[in-house]
Amino acid sequence: MTLSQSNPMLHFIDLGVNVDHVATVRQARRTTEPDPVVAAALAEQGGADGITFHLREDRRHIQDRDVELFMQTVRVRTNFELACADEVLDICCRLKPDWALLVPESRQEVTTEGGLDVAGDQGRIRDAVARIADTGIQTSLFLDPDPSQIDAAARLGVDAVELHTGPYAVAADRHDVASRDQTAVELERLRTVGQQIVDHGMRLHAGHGLTYANVRPVAAIAGMRELNIGHSIVSRAVMVGMKEAVAEMRRLLDSVSLLHLHK
Repeated sequence: MTLSQSNPMLHFIDLGVNVDHVATVRQARRTTEPDPVVAAALAEQGGADGITFHLREDRRHIQDRDVELFMQTVRVRTNFELACADEVLDICCRLKPDWALLVPESRQEVTTEGGLDVAGDQGRIRDAVARIADTGIQTSLFLDPDPSQIDAAARLGVDAVELHTGPYAVAADRHDVASRDQTAVELERLRTVGQQIVDHGMRLHAGHGLTYANVRPVAAIAGMRELNIGHSIVSRAVMVGMKEAVAEMRRLLDSVSLLHLHK
């Protein structure tokens, strides 16, 4: 039993588990295994508070079949990650997940490489947010830690902002002196903009590149409500199994909550 399960008052930070890369392995052979739907069930057993999945326009990993089954079987929160593309928006609005996370998308990228440009939006993001919200789905935007982007998100009335932690993760995963300095800079950016998100009355989420080794400083940011983590958990699951990999990350987040409790 995890700390958060034995004492829910200590469960301050929600863990969303992204199962996209389970599907990546499956699609490498265009076969039926490993099944991300089974992985989602095991993640729930390990203590996940939500399941995140990205239905990309090019269907490189998660498939329509997966999304349909997630919505039928997942018992924790569902977080549907998508671009502002009409076809995928249609699917999202029909299935009505708990959350919709809007992200930028490029067919050339290996993974999402940066946040949405809400400040420079010509109406596409605004219209997508309005359409999603009209169906009763909570809306979140994946943004770089840039104050102008946060202000623009607040004007759209979204429920949450997920901060792009990629630059922090890249710096934190290196071990030279210059990288330590850059890690501190990136972490301070996340803290400052995180407070801006909270001050605007939006939920503070974060994700991208977070691992067992670098997650704790981000989890300790004041006001942090949810972390979405995929690649590191799936990588660990190859060694120890999905349920245990999620449980290990859950215990890390609970340890941060416990430290805050005793301060």
